[in-house]
Order: sequence, then C-alpha cells, then structure tokens
Amino acid sequence: MKVLTEERQQAIIKQLNRDGIVKLQELVQTLDCSISTVRRDLQELEDQGKLVRVHGGATQITTLQSEPGVLEKSSKNVQAKQKIAKLAVQQIRADEVIYLDAGTSTEAMIPFMTTLSSVLVVTNGVQLASKLADINVKTYLLGGELKNTTKAIIGADVVETIKNFRFNRAFMGVNGVHPKYGFTTPDPNEAGRSSSK
Repeated sequence: MKVLTEERQQAIIKQLNRDGIVKLQELVQTLDCSISTVRRDLQELEDQGKLVRVHGGATQITTLQSEPGVLEKSSKNVQAKQKIAKLAVQQIRADEVIYLDAGTSTEAMIPFMTTLSSVLVVTNGVQLASKLADINVKTYLLGGELKNTTKAIIGADVVETIKNFRFNRAFMGVNGVHPKYGFTTPDPNEAGRSSSK
C-alpha cells in the first residue's frame, strides 16, 4: 500500500524526533517507497526548515540550546573518534584512577581498554559503565539525574560526588570549545554549575 506524501513526511519527522537521525535505506524500507521518493521528501522537509540532510539520511536541526542524542552522535566522525580513543588509552598507566566523561568519543576508548583491568574508572556515563563492566574494568558510576538524550548522569549531586575523587587522568567530552568561555555545553546541569558557586 502506497503512502501519501504528507503521511510519509509525518512519519519521517516522527522518527526523527524519536531518534534524532533518520537513515535513507531504513526509510525506504519502512515507508515502502523508492530512494528518489525519500530523497525528495527529505529535500522538501529541509526546505521547510524541519531537518538537515546529511550523507545517507537526515538529522534534527540543532542550535546552541539543543544537543543531538547518543544515536546521532555515535554515527558521526567514527574513524576520527577511534584514532583519538586509541591514542588516549595509550596514555593510561596501571593502577591509575581515571575519569571518563559520558559521550561517544570517550565511549570509543573502551574497546582499547581490555588490558587495563588494574585501573579504576569513574564515569557519569551509563552506557560507558555498562561497557566497562563487560570488559571487567572496576567502575564507579556517579549518581544523579539521568539525561535521556545523552545517557549521562548530570546535576549538582554529580558535582559534589566528584569532589571526593582524585584522578590521574580525566577524559572529557564537550559540545564546543570557545577561546573566551572555554569548554561549552547547551545544558547548564551538564556543565556542572552547582548552587554553591
């Protein structure tokens, strides 16, 4: 059964709102239409300002006040993240206490950490903690509010708890770097601002 243009586009936006990204091939199968039809729909939706087309699909429009979700971030710059991750892990020494910030770049480090069973990792990343447990790395998961889009534990509780640790190394993920303001994120809770500051 063929779907009307408006229904297809509504389905695309619904999936985009849910996942943060849509993939061309998946849309072809889900909507039971041709690649050219989906491309036209994506072009029309981009012209209407409802999404941004990328190679192989589309993403939500992001602003300085919004942040892509884990699914969208995990499909970007994969090879670069792996190279950075491998170099980062080479800096870690036996018996160190390290901090791994939640994020797809720091998550890329975990496959390279399989021989580092003597380290202690502190993280605010739920997915990171789970993957570290899978490779038998001793892990401390910080407590606080779970941010659904990034799977990060955030808020004042994290700031207070992290003060109890001393790290040999910290690997941080940020949304941006500004020459005047330093590391940036669109979420004040994730920035670690506590009421005592």
